[in-house]
Amino acid sequence: MRTNDFRRAARPRHLAAAALAACCASLPVAAVAADAYPGKPLTMVVPYPPGGPTDIVARLVAAEMSKTIGQNIVVDNKPGASGMIGADLVARAAPDGYTFLANASLHVINPYIYASMRYDAFKDFAPITQLANVPLVLVVPETSKVRTVQDLVAQGKAQPLNFGSAGSASAQQLAGESFKVRSGLPMQHVPYKGSAPALTDLVGGQIQLMFDSMPSAMPFIKSGKLRAVAVTTSRRVDELPDVPTMAESGFPGFDISTWYGLWAPKGTPPAIVAKLSEHAARALKQPNVVTQYAGLGAKPVGSDPATFARFNVSEGEKWRDIVKAAQITPQ
Repeated sequence: MRTNDFRRAARPRHLAAAALAACCASLPVAAVAADAYPGKPLTMVVPYPPGGPTDIVARLVAAEMSKTIGQNIVVDNKPGASGMIGADLVARAAPDGYTFLANASLHVINPYIYASMRYDAFKDFAPITQLANVPLVLVVPETSKVRTVQDLVAQGKAQPLNFGSAGSASAQQLAGESFKVRSGLPMQHVPYKGSAPALTDLVGGQIQLMFDSMPSAMPFIKSGKLRAVAVTTSRRVDELPDVPTMAESGFPGFDISTWYGLWAPKGTPPAIVAKLSEHAARALKQPNVVTQYAGLGAKPVGSDPATFARFNVSEGEKWRDIVKAAQITPQ
């Protein structure tokens, strides 16, 4: 064989060998990169003010995750626009696993409340895990004469009532809207930037009632500043055994609760999403987290990313139907 012919015949073999070598060389690098994550502190964005239920639930998990994942997790509160300011920040963050979102079920409610959003709650995020399920509790100021839901209905017929919420489109608002529709009371919704400021005004008498998440309401109930009138789940909760359900109080079928979860920006490598999910699930099993969640009425979950992704879709459909029943027009 002539030299040129030999070179032409050998070239494909050289190219194949080079490609194979490059491929093999890249495998350890990728593995090292995955194993090296995280190489710096992480940021967990909470789209509500400090002291609210999402903030409380998130901080407990962040503290435990920091112990096992090898880096500090900094909780960054970015309140406003019913959680959309913080969620938008995460949607636009680099998909490298260093910025992720801790949000409530409001995350999958907003698409049915707002006609225009800067991000897609389902397509622009990679679901990590569901943190907890939480009942809502109907609370009134301790100074109120209301002791039962029927007392509240009677008061509402005698004078206009204002009910607060953690923000427009929140589970708290939708629970209030459902009560308004079913009771026939002319109640006015007053949205706040999170549960904490709403509860402060409720204690002060600026609003008359609120359906709030138990993590933020329980400290006020325990301190005697607020009175629990009913819970919104189908069964009574262990933390408030003497408080009846809304169904027991004359509103059969009233079953509304909220939940909390973690999301990463779309495009975050699945291996990193899985790692965050695993560390979150591990944190949720720690005795101190279980105990503190129980004291707040929150039930730890810790689902895997695929299960949580399916849950997002089914919950979105459920809340879509509740919004429609409450006749809330997209803003």
